[in-house]
Amino acid sequence: MPVKSRFTRLDAFSKTVEDARIRTTSGGIVTITSLLVILWLIWGEWADYRRIQVHPELVVDKSRGEKMEIHMNISFPRMPCSLLTLDVMDVSGEVQAGVMHGVNKVRLAPQSQGGQALEKNTFDIAKTEAPHMDPEYCGNCYGAPAPPNAAKQGCCNTCADVRDAYAQVSWSFGRGDNVEQCEREHYGEQLDQQRKEGCRIEGDIRVNKVVGNFHFAPGNSFSDGIRHVHDLQNFFMSPEAHTFTHHIHHLRFGPQLNEDIVARFADGGKGGASRGVSDMSWTNNHLSPLDDSEQSTDERGYNYMYFVKVVGTTYLPLGWDSNSIWNALDNTPHELIELGKYGQGPKGSVETHQYSVTSHKRSLMGGSDAEEGHRERIHASVGIPGVFFSYDISPMKVINREKRSKTLSAFLAGVCAIIGGTLTVAAAVDRGLYEGGRRIKKSHDR
Repeated sequence: MPVKSRFTRLDAFSKTVEDARIRTTSGGIVTITSLLVILWLIWGEWADYRRIQVHPELVVDKSRGEKMEIHMNISFPRMPCSLLTLDVMDVSGEVQAGVMHGVNKVRLAPQSQGGQALEKNTFDIAKTEAPHMDPEYCGNCYGAPAPPNAAKQGCCNTCADVRDAYAQVSWSFGRGDNVEQCEREHYGEQLDQQRKEGCRIEGDIRVNKVVGNFHFAPGNSFSDGIRHVHDLQNFFMSPEAHTFTHHIHHLRFGPQLNEDIVARFADGGKGGASRGVSDMSWTNNHLSPLDDSEQSTDERGYNYMYFVKVVGTTYLPLGWDSNSIWNALDNTPHELIELGKYGQGPKGSVETHQYSVTSHKRSLMGGSDAEEGHRERIHASVGIPGVFFSYDISPMKVINREKRSKTLSAFLAGVCAIIGGTLTVAAAVDRGLYEGGRRIKKSHDR
């Protein structure tokens, strides 16, 4: 048997001659309708294929030796910048003196004058040499040993050096009266000038990703590994009623999500029609629940505690390459990454953190907590006034991974199913209309 004849016997699509075909008006209407239905269903299948879903995964965080950036913007309307101190401590309780930071102090006008910004200064962590002094000059430390972080070893050439020297031996310093360096720098006059002002702390700090805390408290501080003390003399002796009323404009652990990501996902896909994104389970509000919160008090000796549970959160966009992303993040020394950019990977990937928080406040005078609804709670009359943030690192990590709702092969299979199914149904409808018309016509002919 010829090869052509063998294939002819296998033909499942037998044909009819042109003269045997019957074209009807109802068949044309069914054909047009079926084509419109096919186009509509294929468009829906295409939109479903283009839709991007975010699949959250919970995994064990196996990272080691990583850094973490803390971004803050906090206002203290009743605390002058000259008294406000920021300390960062790790799990061992030691102050992290080598923290990479970009924190600024912004002096704020008194609340009675509107509270607008007056001046911005870099937070004074690294001390500088006294200006316009003889290179051989070695300032007196007034009975205290010279601080180890002094610009000139064994000397106290600035007022800050003398304050550090006093702090490390737990001596109160006061206004610096009769201290040559402080009188030269007009330290006491600056305290008087800023007495009624407020202060805003803004910027970023990069710390080890371990359990730790950072806090805002009055006066110079010193830690010897066992105690952490502050010089509170100027705070409590000031004629102005300083308090730790504060407004947290924003507080983040890690980089913020890009605005286009938030816009795509915040409304559950309704605003993301261009990419068909849906099922977003977290936004910047979820990442930073303390944003735009505030606390107020009229009492000087008042302590605010925020206990923060930090959870590593990764956002992986569509088309990310695991090798290029993680190698880029793991192999680049953090010193070479610009402050504020740590955690931002290639192709829009973001390594950030979300957190939950519980807060507690108490008066340092001690007594019952009945006013807060806890009559059974009695506060001790100890502590340091200020605002304290204690953060703990969760051993779990959330990975939010972008994926398409279906693969290309599934899309093509769906298109074939739509075409075949629609044409099959259309053929059945056309056949029914044709046979029905014939029977009605025969009944009329009788």
